[in-house]
Amino acid sequence: MIDAALADGILTVTLNRPDKANSLTETMLRDLCDVMEGSGDARAMILTGTGRVFSAGADLEAARAGLATSDLWERLSGAIAALPGLTVAALNGTLAGGAMGMALACDLRIAVPSARFFYPVMKLGFLPQPSDPARMSALIGPARTKLILMGGQKIDADEALRFGLIDRIVDTPLAHARELVADSVAADPAIAQQIKAMC
Repeated sequence: MIDAALADGILTVTLNRPDKANSLTETMLRDLCDVMEGSGDARAMILTGTGRVFSAGADLEAARAGLATSDLWERLSGAIAALPGLTVAALNGTLAGGAMGMALACDLRIAVPSARFFYPVMKLGFLPQPSDPARMSALIGPARTKLILMGGQKIDADEALRFGLIDRIVDTPLAHARELVADSVAADPAIAQQIKAMC
């Protein structure tokens, strides 16, 4: 349910559970953590999904069994944020719930025009992942972060772009992500890593 392939220095990680809106089980989260923590050879990473939804967040049954508050979410976003190369979330569709942390931890986020964004943790009776509000606030400011986390607002791709939650709206996010990482992959890894650290 997680596909990972390293080719030409680019690690492409794909959520592959389209019949369940790419909702994440504990096994999928552990697999994602292992892939991200073991991808030191990659010069760039692209995270995407199959189907019309990037991810609906935690699988409902798994969430009820405790996955919604698992420390695996924070472990995953921390592993993505620690990757030395350029990381891009190529959002093939809607991004919801705990899956938001994966995208927030990436350096860039691009999305299809039909994508929607929401994070209904408060309504469901949970706290967000510890680092998510800070990462979201750094991108869109504290008021807009509260609009999503406390106001329960679903925002569309155009509004997400205006907010700064995503960086571009494209019809083919995976292909565009490959274009975005091309210069970084071709560069001296030490230079690319230093530029990322400087940013």
